[in-house]
Amino acid sequence: MLGYYFFLALRSLRRTRMLTALMVLAIAVGIGASMTTFSVMFLLSGDPLPGKSDKLFYPQLEPSTGATLRHWPMDLMDYASAHDLWSAHRATREAMVAEASTHVIPTASGQSPFAATTLATTSDFFPMFDVPFKYGGPWTAQDEARAARQVVLSAALNQRLFGGANSVGQDVVINGAQLRVVGVLDQWRPRPRFYMVVGSRNSGGDTGDFYGPTEAIFLPMPTGIDIAQADMQPFTCWSDGNIDFKHMTTQPCAWVGLWVELPTAAARDGFRRFLDDYDAQQRSIGRFPHPKLTRMLSLHEWLAFQQVIPADVKLQTWLAFAFLVICLFNTVGLLLAKFIGRSNEIGVRRALGASRKAIFGQCLVEAGLIGSIGGLFGLLFTVLGVVAMRHQPVAYADLVSVNVPLFMLALALALGASLVAGIFPAFRASRVAPALQLKVQ
Repeated sequence: MLGYYFFLALRSLRRTRMLTALMVLAIAVGIGASMTTFSVMFLLSGDPLPGKSDKLFYPQLEPSTGATLRHWPMDLMDYASAHDLWSAHRATREAMVAEASTHVIPTASGQSPFAATTLATTSDFFPMFDVPFKYGGPWTAQDEARAARQVVLSAALNQRLFGGANSVGQDVVINGAQLRVVGVLDQWRPRPRFYMVVGSRNSGGDTGDFYGPTEAIFLPMPTGIDIAQADMQPFTCWSDGNIDFKHMTTQPCAWVGLWVELPTAAARDGFRRFLDDYDAQQRSIGRFPHPKLTRMLSLHEWLAFQQVIPADVKLQTWLAFAFLVICLFNTVGLLLAKFIGRSNEIGVRRALGASRKAIFGQCLVEAGLIGSIGGLFGLLFTVLGVVAMRHQPVAYADLVSVNVPLFMLALALALGASLVAGIFPAFRASRVAPALQLKVQ
């Protein structure tokens, strides 16, 4: 019977081409708008480190004198606190992180010095976050301890300085210091750059930079302190006196983040106790002049707290799906007009023995066919929407794409939406009284 219903649906669509085109257009535009915004939302809300994110935690404590004004600790720590927690080695892996803006002086002739984003970190950073290497590898803990003049380059910076060749063993000059390249990253761009997501709640949810490219330069933390501590950012200081930016490790300023890998529940509970004990110890000696204020969030909890999905993307997604609902209501009206307009035909079929269930099924098949056609055109509008998004001036624009699951979701949504929209018109059509229609005839 489905084949017969499909044949009848095709004949009906050909008879009312204009009405069919309006319904297909309504569904296609609604699907295109909703799937375009959904693809952006899916991109921004994805797991940045699948299979491992539930083992990564971001401990926090409050080193400043203004803790009574906050309900949660500062996003970053002062260097002394971060180093104390890191050097205790209470986790499977631990990584301190601090950002800076440095200047690179190319050794090749014809290239001018330029600024480059830099991350000072510790050796566990690379295995902890599954950072891929194209050439070489990370520095060792022993090299880090002696503040070795070593550096890891991003693939983009290696392409700019060395034409993409294997530059391990070559020298680069950063902030006037000559450093030896020990590794070059492969293509790596976590979404977002979760390891330095800080401050977004205090900046009105401006999180676009978290979806941009990764840092160009990775330095061992002691080396970064030696050559770039005056360039560390962001930082928050709480001293009434002048800040000595050349000795940031001893200044009352928060500028270092700490990540720990804790694979078991026992390890997490142990580190939480250690964090609380450290805070109590520092308060007992007068370094933390405030009540206890500590916290340890998982990677997902930290991203949710920082509200890394831009507020305008959430709003656009809600508006797009609201627009889809409006399109479906319009489709309901058009289907109702179409089916009721065929009351005479339906009355004759009912008089000839067709059941209400058969009429209802035929109308639903026709609604599903309209939805399928609308879904195919909706895919075209989705592709056009994604292309338009990729030209927007936002950091994540080049990451937006259309994939097979999105295509399947769009088709399923179009078919399901059209069937839902067709239920009431089909029900009304199946209730047409055959005797009344025959009398009119």
